[in-house]
Amino acid sequence: MAREITREQTTSSLPLDGRVAMVTGTSGGIGRAIAIHLRSLGAKLVLNYSSNSTPVDLLTSELNSSATPHPLAIAVRADVSDPDQVKLLFDRAEQEFGSVHILVNCAGVIDPKYPTLANTTVEDWDKTFNVNTKGAFLCCREATNRLVRGGGGRIILISTSVVGANLPGYAAYAASKAAVETMTKIVAKELKGSGITANCVAPGPVATELFFAGKTEEMIKRLVDACPLSRLGEPKDITQIVGFLASDAGEWINGQIVRVNGGFVV
Repeated sequence: MAREITREQTTSSLPLDGRVAMVTGTSGGIGRAIAIHLRSLGAKLVLNYSSNSTPVDLLTSELNSSATPHPLAIAVRADVSDPDQVKLLFDRAEQEFGSVHILVNCAGVIDPKYPTLANTTVEDWDKTFNVNTKGAFLCCREATNRLVRGGGGRIILISTSVVGANLPGYAAYAASKAAVETMTKIVAKELKGSGITANCVAPGPVATELFFAGKTEEMIKRLVDACPLSRLGEPKDITQIVGFLASDAGEWINGQIVRVNGGFVV
């Protein structure tokens, strides 16, 4: 009995051992934290970034510090709003690690001016939708065709609880993510028989560089006061949920929007 327990604990201690996870938007914030957490669960990583290579190169080096002779993580530059670059992102992943099991699409932008809809420019609207919506679509589309089938395939798209909060100043951002949520519910049904699940994780306010950009102390205080737990979220509040959904334990959760916000939006 003791031997059986030990074997079970050893197996379950690294639930993503032998699996490959692709995480977009890993230059910082939630994306970086998710990548680190998935690696701690045993996954090999494909770390995507769009422009600033320095933080991703440092993270890759850190994750590979004990890896010999084969890397546990690679960094791949790609603009998720460009279909050719998304295809090459998956090509590079397969060249290095073989088939990908898990996609976590975390790449996203927000207009730090927080304009009303009346003051939102077409250029800013298009930029938001190009990354948040088109990027999610392209990565998700590629994943539906290329993730491992038969079990263990996971599509996890990062949305936002702002979709349910209807906050002034967030029209483009919330609309771009609402489209992703609807797409996720549909693609989960379209993947019937593949063994691939699709879900959204929708964080509330989380203390990251993206969140703080353009916000005054008063704006931040209002958001904290709106949370029953009286604090901002932290990246680790999100990573635990993503890790669970990526594992076998999360298989029965499919086509869902998981709002992770401390009660900010219900």
